[in-house]
Amino acid sequence: MIYFDNSASTLLKPKNVQRAVLNALTNFSANPGRSGHKEAIKTAMEIENIREKIRHHVNGEDVIFTGGCTHALNLAILGFCNLHAPCHVIATENEHNSVLRPLQFLCDQGKITYSIATQTNKGSLQWKDIQPLLKEDTKLVICNHISNVNGDTIDLTNIGFNLKQKNIKFLVDGAQSGGHFKFDMKAQGINMLVFSPHKGFYSPQGVGCLIKDYDLDLSPILFGGTGTNSLELYQPKSSPEKFESGTICTPAIFGFGAGIDFVEENFLAIKEKMEDLTTYLHYELSKLPVEIYTTTENTSGVFAFNIPNFTSDEIANLLNEKYDICVRSGYHCAPLKHKALGTLDKGIVRVSFSVANTFQEVEKLINVVKHILKTNKII
Repeated sequence: MIYFDNSASTLLKPKNVQRAVLNALTNFSANPGRSGHKEAIKTAMEIENIREKIRHHVNGEDVIFTGGCTHALNLAILGFCNLHAPCHVIATENEHNSVLRPLQFLCDQGKITYSIATQTNKGSLQWKDIQPLLKEDTKLVICNHISNVNGDTIDLTNIGFNLKQKNIKFLVDGAQSGGHFKFDMKAQGINMLVFSPHKGFYSPQGVGCLIKDYDLDLSPILFGGTGTNSLELYQPKSSPEKFESGTICTPAIFGFGAGIDFVEENFLAIKEKMEDLTTYLHYELSKLPVEIYTTTENTSGVFAFNIPNFTSDEIANLLNEKYDICVRSGYHCAPLKHKALGTLDKGIVRVSFSVANTFQEVEKLINVVKHILKTNKII
């Protein structure tokens, strides 16, 4: 089996991540922050060590664990807009539904208005795409850093610099770039950053992460037990307790911490592997009569294409059932991106790599595409 759906979730987890999860299950199963006995305190201290590791990894401040990246984005968007309504928000055509749907929900409630920035440069969204949409009451700009559809990116540092000059908060969706890109939140002007650890950090599913500035307040969107102020009917005011109601997923968080270690130790090798595999696939498929939606500049491991006369679902099903190759088809929960690419009628076949993939696997995919084209007399 060849697995090319790593943008949905990496399949193969590093040994140190596996060991960290087993260690959590074996030695750290007490509930952190819920009891005063030594086992709970021991677990809580390890969780705090991982928070510090995340802070250092992105030069960030306040680390909040969530149930996933969608949860983190909802907390960032709803939590911010609930405190600053009414206001205007800018997002981009590259956004996932975990951004678009909360925005539409808030808009329907009359709490915000929002605008969508369209990408005028091929392969990258620029500050010039955002600037004309600014209004007097614009308080938040949200950008998908690397598109989960075709790998398009944004001019992150320039956008962050300009927003900081205007005192507009900047939320970055790092679901596809975490682990493949070096973030420096302070230098890049990022006020809120979210990660999906089970992707580029090779961690287990079940945990997400929001890193924000200490002085940026949010309203909680989840209420319940936090282990503090238990006699009060009001949510605690301090972070992260304010945002982490209920039991956090210790095994997944341990895996996340180990995933950061793996990424930091192998960052250049991972980056080069992503670039080389993406470039190789692009070079070979560009010789064939297929539709390619990923530019040559975008080599982050996300590659999108279609084969004429087929829908993306038909190709993905064929690759899966006949050739044992796993890819993603359809609309990738990003309707505005597909509208921009003109693929609302058929979706897109997405290939996404991890460091575990090989050139031989990519070569197999290329040969299969050639075979499909020949069999159907497209070449």
